[in-house]
Amino acid sequence: MQKTVYMCFSTDIIHGGHINIINKAAQLGSLVIGILSDEAISSYKRYPLVDFNERKEIISSIHGVSKVVEQKNLSYKENIKRLKPDIIVHGDDWKTGVQKPIREEVIALLNEYGGELVEFPYSKNEVHDALEKHAREQLAIPDMRRGRLKKLLSMKGCINAIEAHSGITGLIAEKTTVVDDGKTYQFDAMWVSSLCDSTAKGKPDIELVDMTSRFRTIDDIMEVTTKPIIFDGDTGGLTEHFVYTVKSLERMGVSMIIIEDKTGLKKNSLFGTEVEQTQDSIENFCEKIKAGKKAQKTKDFMIVARIESLILERGMEDALIRAFAFTSAGADGIMIHSRKKSPDEIFEFVEKFRQKDKLTPIVVVPTSFNSVTEEEFKDRGVNIVIYANQLTRSGFPAMQRTAETILKNHRAKEADDMCMSIKDILTLIPEDY
Repeated sequence: MQKTVYMCFSTDIIHGGHINIINKAAQLGSLVIGILSDEAISSYKRYPLVDFNERKEIISSIHGVSKVVEQKNLSYKENIKRLKPDIIVHGDDWKTGVQKPIREEVIALLNEYGGELVEFPYSKNEVHDALEKHAREQLAIPDMRRGRLKKLLSMKGCINAIEAHSGITGLIAEKTTVVDDGKTYQFDAMWVSSLCDSTAKGKPDIELVDMTSRFRTIDDIMEVTTKPIIFDGDTGGLTEHFVYTVKSLERMGVSMIIIEDKTGLKKNSLFGTEVEQTQDSIENFCEKIKAGKKAQKTKDFMIVARIESLILERGMEDALIRAFAFTSAGADGIMIHSRKKSPDEIFEFVEKFRQKDKLTPIVVVPTSFNSVTEEEFKDRGVNIVIYANQLTRSGFPAMQRTAETILKNHRAKEADDMCMSIKDILTLIPEDY
């Protein structure tokens, strides 16, 4: 009886190396190919240029492939238990790195029923590397980057973003990956925060850093990354200025701007009523949203209205009235903010908003109410979770401790354990773009 062979592909670019290993695998028996879902490949490597159905059709047409199935996670567990293949084929490149725990799980599952793992030597090829580099370059093109946030929202239902305020923090947001319980996790997008951008420049968060400077920060991040960008637009400024901000961001390839319904000199929301903060009128803010929507040229760019009613203790009813007015004015999403450690008022807002509006994306920034998981937010109807300042807040204490250690010991040796190696930093930074 012919043996069953199973392989999984995460690629959306089929080249000679893939055909070669498929041919080798097909010689071992009846070959079933697993294709990673779009969501899984986005979490594991990068957003696919070719969607699942098209990838499935391509693989199905290759000689020697008897069947193609979906693999929903990086983990093989579900398909191994369902198909019970006699042989699993893979390149030997997964013995180290992010896929190592996946390999160990595969071996344990095969041992349960006497299956076999066959690994072929993985050989690097400059042509194949050039194809992958080209794919990443395509993802960085403004038109492709801009539209990807909406696609991720449609695909995953709830996405996350972490702040980036420089090229190096952008690379951390771009490249950080973890494997947990057979699944891979990455950040879906980057948040360019006015607080973090100002802090990195040593300036107060009062809209002192002008848009020209903030656009340069976006350029620095975009030059070395591919993921979608969400821009913190503060109050949006004067309506006449906001129109030009929208046009500029859209042209650059930014996916979303979030503006808050306040006026005057901007103060950070976490101060709440401790400092004087003025909320804009519903009418004025609606006109600003309408002007921004009229100015944009594509359907991909999103304008989100951030509601400060809970921060300013104006009550739940005021927050909901504003939310429905802003969506009626054309806002593509609603961000609801709170400085309380309990998430109760956020959950109450989401529940009441969802009773009338099932579709408009809801954004939260769980800086204070940080015990809630992304899964719980998703279950309650939240669509975007932004970690708005954690890289900045973790980076400065580490640098301060390092500086103090050097001063205390009059040398750098004691600080070595606090420092990333130069080699690791150079590995993180690409040699070319």
